[in-house]
Amino acid sequence: MGLKLGDTVADFEADSSHGKIHLYDYIHNSWAILFSHPADFTPVCTTELGAVGKLMPEFEKRGVKVLALSYNDAESHKAWISDIESYTPGARVTYPIIADPNREIALNYGMLDPAEKDAAGIPLTARAVFVIGPDKTVKLSILYPATTGRNFAEILRVLDSLLLTANYSVATPIDWKAGDKCMVLPSISDGVAAEKFPKGFETVGVPSGKGYIRLTPQPDL
Repeated sequence: MGLKLGDTVADFEADSSHGKIHLYDYIHNSWAILFSHPADFTPVCTTELGAVGKLMPEFEKRGVKVLALSYNDAESHKAWISDIESYTPGARVTYPIIADPNREIALNYGMLDPAEKDAAGIPLTARAVFVIGPDKTVKLSILYPATTGRNFAEILRVLDSLLLTANYSVATPIDWKAGDKCMVLPSISDGVAAEKFPKGFETVGVPSGKGYIRLTPQPDL
């Protein structure tokens, strides 16, 4: 069974492109993203890790730690980095890439893709993403097949929503971006909303007459 939302992630110690990594120590009290890829020196994975490398200033600005993972060993990871940075102009792979040669972490986290196997017939890691909160629980999980590259700009957008909604009684609507209006949670009464949101809120009229769509400016701006 893979990890579900709200599950506590298992701690681990593993070799990486940055040396030994102890997950809980690495995350400490920060938010973190752990993402896996099928294999080093493969085309789609090269584009993905390059995209993350280019977005690292954005993750760092938000105080988010980043880790990648595959079954390859640490020496392979380190040798691959120059290809990644060459393919994606402006990318700097400053985050660690975890080595999981026995697939122990991947199995524990539910990252394996039964449809993609190495030369020995052993399943490779799928394109999994876990956003982990400071309390070491899963706040978001995404699982893509090996044939489909992820959109890390979208993951950054979702991360903005998670960081915001962890601290304020709002939800974010479809295609929301930082700076857009948010939605007041349905569980909050109008009276409480007036106290929580000094910038005010507007109730959108709908045919049912129910006032459940309430928009408010992003509260932390």
